[in-house]
Parts: sequence; structure tokens; C-alpha cells
Amino acid sequence: MHIRIEKRSSSAAGASGKPKPLLEVEVDDSATVDELKSAIHKHAKKLYPDRQRLTTADKSVLKPGESLSKHGIGDGSVIFLKDLGPQIGWRAVFYIEYLGPIIFHYFIYNFSELIYGHAVEHSTVQRYAYILTMGHFIKRELETAFVHRFSNGTMPLLNLFKNSGHYHILSGLNLAYWLYSPATAKGTLQAAKLGNPSMLLLYSGIFLFAEVSNLITHITLRNLRPPGTRIRRIPTGYGFNLVSVPNYFFEIIAWTAFTCMTRSLAALLFLVVATAQMYVWAVKKHKQYKREFPDYPKSRKALFPFIL
Repeated sequence: MHIRIEKRSSSAAGASGKPKPLLEVEVDDSATVDELKSAIHKHAKKLYPDRQRLTTADKSVLKPGESLSKHGIGDGSVIFLKDLGPQIGWRAVFYIEYLGPIIFHYFIYNFSELIYGHAVEHSTVQRYAYILTMGHFIKRELETAFVHRFSNGTMPLLNLFKNSGHYHILSGLNLAYWLYSPATAKGTLQAAKLGNPSMLLLYSGIFLFAEVSNLITHITLRNLRPPGTRIRRIPTGYGFNLVSVPNYFFEIIAWTAFTCMTRSLAALLFLVVATAQMYVWAVKKHKQYKREFPDYPKSRKALFPFIL
């Protein structure tokens, strides 16, 4: 069947305000959205499938995997295309986001003389903080490689700088600079206050419990989606019977314990900003679940069990 592709954009419209034709493609009567995107890509090499957002005249979005007939699209139909701009794969985004903190913490901890002007003999609490932080972000990199499956393949390339800034600056450069500074080095009053072995073990234990719990929830989410599919199901099991996004909840527990252990304002700043962002994501995900699944558990909260 013959389909006409137009661009719905004020900048592309002529004096009459009508959309500007882009191209015309031929696809089978039983074609899917993915096949239509591939056909467009053949005619316009710059517009690879992940860069395309296709909508009908009534602005219904054509989602990957759907058949064109589902939207009543047939011979002679007009489809509107929006160029989303250069894209980057979500797996690459995660690798880059988590690599920044690893580099900053490693460099500042091990090359303190270059940062502070003299060598720092690290205290016990600084060593604990370094091990926990490095372990956290290395875990994230390994999860990206072996656990996560992404429902969306890409995001706009320009968003990478915003996303990475959160990790590279707040949990990377700023956190590392203050955590390993001479103010908390071995022999200082602050190091003595924070060096209680029992408290260090308690906070580290809570942190590790939350990290393992976070991993369990990520594995649960992975098992919901068979490889190579975009199937969505209601998650259940450990943590999910209480909140929609227990992975965020356990993340907050981990960094709360870390902040209490180090009593660092930089750690508190990262915790507050991260919690606020995860709350926004949690509410959005919670609403999406309820909208998508009529039988979604009514007692389940978004982020904090029994509260919110």
C-alpha cells in the first residue's frame, strides 16, 4: 500500500499552514510500524527508526510492534513524522553515567596530593565510604551489562549531558572531593567521631542489604520481559507487593545509610536531589501501571510503603 509521509511542524508549513510533504513509501498491507519506519529510513538515511516519531492525523502515536491496520492505516493514508534528532542507546547512557563517579572517586581517593596539595592519610570512615561507593557504581555497570533490558532503545543525545551531570557532578566530583578531604583524614577529630567500628558496620550492613535488595528487584524486572520484546507485565514479589518501584526505595535506603555514616553535606545533597528525582519517576511509573493494568493492586504505593 502507498503511504504519504508529512512533517507536522510550523517551520515546515507553507503560507496555507498545511504540512510539508516529505516522501512517499510503499509497504505491505499487513505491515507493522517497525516496517514502515524501515521503509522511511531507506528513503531518508538520516532518519533511522529510533529517530522517528510517527503519528496519525488525530495525533495517535504509532508504537513499535503495532500493526498499521490497528490505527486504520491503509492505502493512501497520511502519516506525520517528527525528527527526534540524534539518539543514543540507553545501555550506552548507563555506561557513561556510572563511569563518571568511578573515575572521580578513584582519582581523588588515590591521588589526593594532586587534589588537596598534599597526601591524605585516609581514615577508617573514608576507606569504608570509598569501598561502598565504588562497589555501588561497579554494581551498576555490571547490571547494565548483564541484567537490564530496556523498553525504549534510545534517548536524545543532548539529554546525555543532563543525565550524566547528576551522576558525574553530584555523586562523582562533589561527593568525592569532600568525602576524602583532609578534614576527615586519619587523626582528625571528625575521623574520631565517625570511626566507631560498631556504627560503621551497622551503616555498611544497611547499605549492603539495600544494594542486594535493589539487585533482586532489577532481576525481577528483567524476568518480566523476554529478550528482544517490549512485553509489559505487573511486577510482583520481593518489594513489589508494597511499592511500584522498590528498586528506587532500596536505593534511597542505601544512600540514607551512607549519609548517616559519613555525615557529609555532599552526600546529603546527593540523597535529597536523587530522592526528589526518583519520587517524580516513581509517581509517573505508578500512574502508568494503573492506567495500563485495570487489575493493578490498589494497596500498592508509588515509592514509600504504606505512605506515598
